[in-house]
Amino acid sequence: MGTIIVACQTIRDEVNLAIAETRVNYPVLWIESGLHNFPDRLGQKIQKEIDRIENVQTILLAFGYCGNSLLGMSSSRAQLIIPRVDDCISLLLGSYERRQTLDKEVGTYFLTKGWLENEQNLLTEYERCVVKYGKEKALKVMKMMLNNYHRLMVIDTQAYQSEGILIKTKRFADALGLSHEKIDGSSRLLKKLLTGPWDAEFAIIQAGEKVTLEHMIMNNIVEQSDTQRVCVISS
Repeated sequence: MGTIIVACQTIRDEVNLAIAETRVNYPVLWIESGLHNFPDRLGQKIQKEIDRIENVQTILLAFGYCGNSLLGMSSSRAQLIIPRVDDCISLLLGSYERRQTLDKEVGTYFLTKGWLENEQNLLTEYERCVVKYGKEKALKVMKMMLNNYHRLMVIDTQAYQSEGILIKTKRFADALGLSHEKIDGSSRLLKKLLTGPWDAEFAIIQAGEKVTLEHMIMNNIVEQSDTQRVCVISS
C-alpha cells in the first residue's frame, strides 16, 4: 500500500520541483487544466480519477478548496490529504495567511506561468476581446472587469524562467493602469504535503469519509474560498 499524488496540470512545474527537492518517488495523476472557473466540473473530474485509484493507502491532493470543488469528495479505499487553503494561489504562496495579507494591502490579481498557459485569465480574455472588438473596446471592458483590482502580481515560483512572463504581464498592467509586481512564491506547503507532518494546515479525510466544510475551516478560508473568475463577453 503506497501513496499517489493527484495534482492540477496548472501547477505541474511547481509540483515537479517539490518532488525533486523532497526526493519522493510517488506517482502523479494530473488533472487537466481549464476547470478552475467551473468548480462543479473540477470536482467531478477529481472524484472520477480518485475512484479509479487502487492499491494505495494515501492520496495527496495538490489542490486548494477551489470554490467548494472538493466538497463531498471521498475515497472508499484511501485517506485523502488536502492542504487547508482556499485555492492554488495560496498553495503557491506557501500559506493562506500570506495570500490574505497581500489581498488586504490592495485588490490583487495573481498570475503564474501555469495560469497563463493553461487557464482562462484576464490576459487571454483581453487578447480575445482585442481580436473580436478592437483594442479600444477591449480596454474599456477590461477596466470594468478590473474595477476591484489595482495590482497585477506575478508569483515567481522558481520552477521556471520568469523573464518572458514579466514582460508580457507588465505590458498588460500598463495598458490597464494597474501596478505591476513580482513576488517570490514558496514551495513550503507543497513540500509539506509530500513529506508531512500533516498537522493543522491539512485536512485528513479517512477512507469512506466525505470532505465537508468543517474539514476545510481554518482562519475562515471557506468564507474566502472562490477562484479569480473571468467575466466573458457574450458573442
